[in-house]
Formats: sequence, C-alpha cells, structure tokens
Amino acid sequence: MKKITAILLFLLLQSCQYFEKQIPSEKELLDKRLKEINWKEVDEYPSVLECEKLTDEVQRKQCFFEFLTSTIQQKLNIDTLSIMYPELDTIEVKVTVNTDATMLFEPQFPQDSVAYDKVKIDSILRARLIDLPKINPALKRGIPVKTQFILPVILKVE
Repeated sequence: MKKITAILLFLLLQSCQYFEKQIPSEKELLDKRLKEINWKEVDEYPSVLECEKLTDEVQRKQCFFEFLTSTIQQKLNIDTLSIMYPELDTIEVKVTVNTDATMLFEPQFPQDSVAYDKVKIDSILRARLIDLPKINPALKRGIPVKTQFILPVILKVE
C-alpha cells in the first residue's frame, strides 16, 4: 500500500507541472510578433485618387507607378534636359514618398558617370516635379510608412 501511495503521490506531483503554464511577458509577445512582420514589404503601396477605385492590389500598384512615371515624363519633357543632354534618353529617378505624403526626387546615375552635371539635373527635377496630385503614402498595418523606389523615366519618345 505504501508503494501505491508513493506512486500516486509521485504522479500527482509530476502532473502539477503540466498545469503550470508560463505566461509569456508582453515584451516576449511583442518581440515574437515583430519578428513575424516582413518589414521589407508594405501592405498597401502609395496611391493617387484615380487609382483608389481599383480593388485589385496588383492593378492598383501598377496604376500608381504608371501614373507617376507618365506625370514625371510630361513634366520633364517641357524642359531642356533633352536639349542639354541629347544622348540622355532615360533617367532613373529615386522617388521617396514620406509618411506625410511629401515626395522627394533624386536622379540616379551610374557610378562612372561624369558626362552629366548631376547638380543641374537635380535642380531641374526639383523645379519641375512640384504641384503633383496628392499622393497617399504606403501603409503597413494601417500606419503610413515611408517608401522608396526607382523609376526609369523615358525622356525621348520617338
């Protein structure tokens, strides 16, 4: 009988461990959740009013990039870039959309490029790329986030 009592007591004490659940701290839960989020991707890309009506995410993204590219092309085609640099048919522009919907534009040149006056081209971009329609910033978990991307802008359409 003593053996049975000892065994039951042992089992009872061991089984209590199964009922003890460690509750993770808030910090542990937050850290785990933050690691699950892919911070390299946004939930919703930046958008303009005319693309908002599209429900398909891929079409909406495409609409935004096409709108922005064509708008930049139109604004730069009225300038002297093609006269100053006749060999320059495409320029890559780094676009930054901030959380407050402001935008920055920076021309991107190859590392070995010395044929272009980068300061002059940058000032032309800054002067021409104003008064753009309202851009809604990208969203991550419903919160506006800063995004950057590079757009190839065709300067000469033949």
